[in-house]
Amino acid sequence: MADTLTLFTSIGLSEQKAKETLKNEALSLALKEGIIQAQRVNGASGVDKAMGTLLYSMASRLKDNKRLVFLSDCIAQRKICTELQLAAALDFVKSHPEDPISQKEFDETCGVGVVITPEQIEDAVESVIKKHKEQLLMERYRFNMGLLMGEARSALKWADGKVIKNEVDVQVLHLLGPKTEADLEKKPKVRELLHISLMEQLRGEALKFHKPGENYKTEGYVVTPKTMDLLQKHIEFTDGQIRTRFPPEPNGILHIGHAKAINFNFGYAKANSGICFLRYDDTNPEKEEEKYFTAIKDMVEWLGYTPYDVTHASDNFQKLYDLAVDLIRRGHAYVCHQKGEELKGHNVPPSPWRDRPVEESLVLFERMKKGMFAEGEATLRMKMVMEDGKMDPVAYRIKYTPHHRTGDEWCIYPTYDYTHCLCDSIENITHSLCTKEFQARRSSYYWLCNALDLYCPVQWEYGRLNLTYTVVSKRKIIKLVETGVVRDWDDPRLFTLTALRRRGFPPEAINNFCARVGVTVSQTTTEPHLLESCVRDVLNDTAPRAMAVLEPLKVTITNLPKDTKMDVRVPDFPANEAKGTHTVPFTCTIFIEQSDFREVMEKGYKRLTPEQPVGLRHAGYVISVQKVIKDSQGNVAELEVTCCSSETAEKPKAFIHWVSQPLVCEVRLYERLFLHKHPEDPSEVPGGFLNDINPNSLQVVSSALVDTSVKDAKVLDKFQFERVGYFSLDPDSSADKLVFNRTVTLKEDPGKI
Repeated sequence: MADTLTLFTSIGLSEQKAKETLKNEALSLALKEGIIQAQRVNGASGVDKAMGTLLYSMASRLKDNKRLVFLSDCIAQRKICTELQLAAALDFVKSHPEDPISQKEFDETCGVGVVITPEQIEDAVESVIKKHKEQLLMERYRFNMGLLMGEARSALKWADGKVIKNEVDVQVLHLLGPKTEADLEKKPKVRELLHISLMEQLRGEALKFHKPGENYKTEGYVVTPKTMDLLQKHIEFTDGQIRTRFPPEPNGILHIGHAKAINFNFGYAKANSGICFLRYDDTNPEKEEEKYFTAIKDMVEWLGYTPYDVTHASDNFQKLYDLAVDLIRRGHAYVCHQKGEELKGHNVPPSPWRDRPVEESLVLFERMKKGMFAEGEATLRMKMVMEDGKMDPVAYRIKYTPHHRTGDEWCIYPTYDYTHCLCDSIENITHSLCTKEFQARRSSYYWLCNALDLYCPVQWEYGRLNLTYTVVSKRKIIKLVETGVVRDWDDPRLFTLTALRRRGFPPEAINNFCARVGVTVSQTTTEPHLLESCVRDVLNDTAPRAMAVLEPLKVTITNLPKDTKMDVRVPDFPANEAKGTHTVPFTCTIFIEQSDFREVMEKGYKRLTPEQPVGLRHAGYVISVQKVIKDSQGNVAELEVTCCSSETAEKPKAFIHWVSQPLVCEVRLYERLFLHKHPEDPSEVPGGFLNDINPNSLQVVSSALVDTSVKDAKVLDKFQFERVGYFSLDPDSSADKLVFNRTVTLKEDPGKI
């Protein structure tokens, strides 16, 4: 180790940096080999600090040491002299995985031997400044100088960036003169709401994606002697088109996490003029039901996406079987008799049947297909080790359960580990986008495609979207339904997509939420208030206003004739009355919220009291209390008031909403279903999630009053009940009684549970 430490410090690394490098075994080996190769070319003392810096950069960025000697030679021979040239060289070797490398093409691509003179740099910068002179004189030092740098570097690809910057600084100073006090003032910030598209949010990750046909440029992708030919055939079939897929299991309802996957897969394809399949991963007939197939497609379309094609893993059952036979023939799979319990966990004992003869496994696999084994008596396993150390994953298992599409035709069904990558290959998927937990299956994904000499897509992983105060596990939601905590999968307190739709969440809001969260490699846990904020943003512009009273207090206006009835015109959107209006009746009997009246005046209270009048929204009246009528228990039951025109009265401190001749309706008010942020965390909720139910998660107001403008509303129509919240018409509504779900409050309430 001491000798290696000395070797590393000899190229200019500090002792601390050298020691840190030694802790990374892969980097140490690559750097050591690179230095030794450079010393073979230049002698033991011929590697200076500049060369050493490039060798270190190469060793830390090169993912395939197959090209290490070649690149070390180029650095040692001073063909590669700058970081810019090194970056081009690394890209070149990644793009040319097959031997031999064309030295001529490499030299041209990496700028080998190209010399940029000071005169060329001066001329290029002068040309760029001339192009932007007018704007430069206007904006002076607030002009984006990076634009000048970028254009000059484009014109002089292999020039030293520092030299270009110095020349830009000199010529700008010559044009504008020294900075003035005005130049030194901070540029005022412009605060504006940016509606950023999903793909703009995705740029951080999606920009790293390979182009179709350039799969081999992706880190970790496995290149075989047949890879380039297979990629060529793939490109000929797809014509270079982006192809993605959304592959849900049809054994449950989609939830908010799936919305992110839908947006990513369909959004990425759409943004690149590509196509996206909806592919049902229907390989486990025990758990699949027709209602899930229908609901999944409905939710994808509800979010605004149309699949290029709806496919099923079961479409390929025969082809998958034939490939399994081929895998056995190639010596990559075998029939095993270990029991299911033995195969669980990560310390699985090696199978005693791993080396069974190929012909024997072929016969036994055929017998499995013909139903000559009991369930669990035999499996087909693949001879490979996964990234997490799990050995020989199962490819086929026996299940005597009829399949919803193929009936009793099959009694053996492929697993996810076997099916998924092969279906991606069959459909010529370019980008197999999946959540982070599937990273451990990436090795089996690449291994299986390559073992069968099939086109191999690239698997890209991203972090799951998790929300606090909820559970999304299918098993746990079923528990909530079975125990009566919620009514069904679409109970509005859940975060399944059907539940969010029933509660009144607009699909645009869910898509905007996914865009705000973005797609990153790290797992993200978000609080529901961010989603609710996106809902408010959409509903504020799309939900027409109505007036509703949840806790009615009767008010009689005594100075109006008893037969008074007039129509009051109410704007659907007060901020933009051009979007339409509706009328509501106004009589001498109205109803207001109980909370909008207090018998005893309190400091800061601005609504109705015996001493304080209040305005009626949209009606043009101000009312004043004349008499408070109470019931036998001493509760306020009715108010008698007088009214006057708001044009002549002194301006009241507040205007309140009201209803007259209203419809009686049921209103359901929802709060969070769970009391704690992480109901599945034993350290936070030791008794389990079923013991963390919020007893106030649903409040039913059976006799709320709403104005007549909503009488013709259809199921899922959305409204803003002024000063109350956003509401959506529930499917439980009937001709006799409307039922409204509160979607969200008007403002976030930081104090709610």
